[in-house]
Amino acid sequence: MTSETTQSVSIVMTGSGGAGVMTAGSMLLDAAGRAGYYALMTRSSGPQIRGGEAAAMVRIATHPVESHTDRYDMLVAIDWQNVDRFAAEIPMDEASLMVGDPKGGELPKKIVVTGARQAELPMKALAKEIEGGRPNMLILGAVASMIGLPEQVVTEVIERNLARKGQAAVDASIACVRAGAQAAAELPPVPQLAPASADSTRWSITGNQAAGLGAVRGGVRFVAAYPITPGTEVLEWLAPALKKVGGVLVQAEDELASVTQIIGGSYGGTPSLTATSGPGLALMMESIGLAVASETPIVIVDVMRGGPSTGIPTKSEQSDLNIAVYGLHGDAPHIVVAPTSLGDCLFTTQWAVHLAESLQTAAIVLSDQSLGQSQAIIDRPADVAFLAKRETPAEIGEDFKRYAITASGVSPMPIPGMTGGQYTADGLEHTESGTPSSSDTDHSAQMDKRLRKLTSFNYGDHWADIDGDGETAILTWGSTSGPVTEALNRVRADGGNARLIKIRLLLPVQPERFAAALEGVKRVLIIEQTHGQQFYRYLRAHYELPDDVQVFAKPGPLPIRPAEVVERLANWS
Repeated sequence: MTSETTQSVSIVMTGSGGAGVMTAGSMLLDAAGRAGYYALMTRSSGPQIRGGEAAAMVRIATHPVESHTDRYDMLVAIDWQNVDRFAAEIPMDEASLMVGDPKGGELPKKIVVTGARQAELPMKALAKEIEGGRPNMLILGAVASMIGLPEQVVTEVIERNLARKGQAAVDASIACVRAGAQAAAELPPVPQLAPASADSTRWSITGNQAAGLGAVRGGVRFVAAYPITPGTEVLEWLAPALKKVGGVLVQAEDELASVTQIIGGSYGGTPSLTATSGPGLALMMESIGLAVASETPIVIVDVMRGGPSTGIPTKSEQSDLNIAVYGLHGDAPHIVVAPTSLGDCLFTTQWAVHLAESLQTAAIVLSDQSLGQSQAIIDRPADVAFLAKRETPAEIGEDFKRYAITASGVSPMPIPGMTGGQYTADGLEHTESGTPSSSDTDHSAQMDKRLRKLTSFNYGDHWADIDGDGETAILTWGSTSGPVTEALNRVRADGGNARLIKIRLLLPVQPERFAAALEGVKRVLIIEQTHGQQFYRYLRAHYELPDDVQVFAKPGPLPIRPAEVVERLANWS
């Protein structure tokens, strides 16, 4: 039977911990990129530190993709161990194909009820026939062959990725790929990809890697951090990258130490950053306030996960919005930004460094597990000119005032070693010279100054990405932007339309720009991945919305699907 041709195909590879499905998924994604396709891979796993169930979810398409679609064409399981734990994350239907090893255990009931077609592939037995063979390489060959990826690009990826393991490992993996492709010829068909137009400038990158690159491009040269899921990969990428540009990364003993260390690094004149997740951000709050009060620029990348407390470390959620915006004690104006796509993690992090340095304050970047740990083949992001530039005094006289009241709100910041530039930098309220003060006059003047420098700054068009027109607007942010964008493309293909506003700058708020973006809009659909409608309440608190407002708030761990957004728009009474 001949397979039909499609512009997009979606595959899931599952197996127990150590089975190598993530490796196979990553290689499949890279092979797709070499063949000229766009691709996206997300991963699902349990909370175990080692072992446990795992799934690599890959979508390959002839066009850019920012989210998974509503169903999967094929599920391939090395074994069925605990796959039912994330069965809800693998929507399938009667047209889907489910392939399992006959010795992989009993099929989970939650998977069987989808009605998907079933087939067997003795991947473990076939792999044993090859010295050094592994089932994950066999299913890589089978899947690649079934969806129409050339064997040559798969073997090129294997040679590049496994060269460090020796030629024997490379040869065994290639033999498994060929055996898998041969065995796949006996399986029921799945859709094959339409031809792609090759583009050698595309990148294979994760959101966490993109954030690290944005930090380095922005000028960050000192990082102190404590590892935490799902933000650790930001640090893993930065550690060797910083060495290449003369920077350094220090693994601190905890989150409190890491944030105070970057305050010290920044005070010394070096743009500094830390990366964490929700529990770590909570621990950092007091010291972030110190950076605001002392006007010391720092950047905190928060790769959000499900909460509260330890929550669901390996799943995505946008529920750190409240703590990022409102979590500092006292009146502490600071910056909160959020990337609108995996590739935008680069731009937004670089922009955050620029803003923190220019405005001498703390900037929080709200990424999340869905963006951070996903890997994608994307068009190369455009180079931007944002580079850390801190205002320092041209000259320092006897009456130098570190916290001088200026029209812009930004006071020149001396670097240690500048003659006459000594000043006190702590969390106490102070005079213009930095002397601690409890005077209401000093307090009001410094609070006004710290607020003014943020509200009077020109953030330009970067505050949001706005697309389309019409009387209906969709408001969203962060990783939910991907499925919303795909949903809106479907609506437009059917003759409908809506205005899409993806907010990148969450703090300080931009009421005038927001009002202009909503001009002519009569109804608004707000989409977010939280349980408590945090984004909706944030918008209600700071912006004027039309009377007709609907909210689609869905907590993790299940992602928002494009079809859910289309349905919300279609059923709007």
